[in-house]
Amino acid sequence: MNKPYPLTAAVAAALLLSGCWYYSFSGSTLPPHIDSVAVPLFTDTSAEFGIDQQLTDKVIEVISTDNTLRIEGAGRAASIIKGSITRITDRPDTYDQAENASAFRVTITIHVLYEDVKKNITLWEEDFTQWGRYDNASISRESGISEAVEKLAEEILNKTVSGW
Repeated sequence: MNKPYPLTAAVAAALLLSGCWYYSFSGSTLPPHIDSVAVPLFTDTSAEFGIDQQLTDKVIEVISTDNTLRIEGAGRAASIIKGSITRITDRPDTYDQAENASAFRVTITIHVLYEDVKKNITLWEEDFTQWGRYDNASISRESGISEAVEKLAEEILNKTVSGW
């Protein structure tokens, strides 16, 4: 005849009752009161034009597609993502046999702040850097920028819904 293990049962009950076993099948670690986010236009301190709008649009797109948070205006959202593009650089990535640059890497660095508007606290703040590749022959610099922007938006999404 098997006897129940009272200590094991007591520990399991204590953990369940204490709320330490919270688990969400969505993969999100967001506090329960955060169900929406505002994403105002990223600021741009670089000399580039239009990347701020491209990055903002891509962040909104990936958040909408993920469906963990609703996109709202700044006055209605439970949280807000504020960002700025701090640097954009280009450098050679690969060389041909004559040692001429044959492909380039455009690197974008951004600073992002994610705030809980309802509790008026910063949930996370971080710099992100991503890159895209181009060669000016078959792949344009704009395609390289789009690649970097896509990677940045995915990083922001991952950090926002599950990375802190």
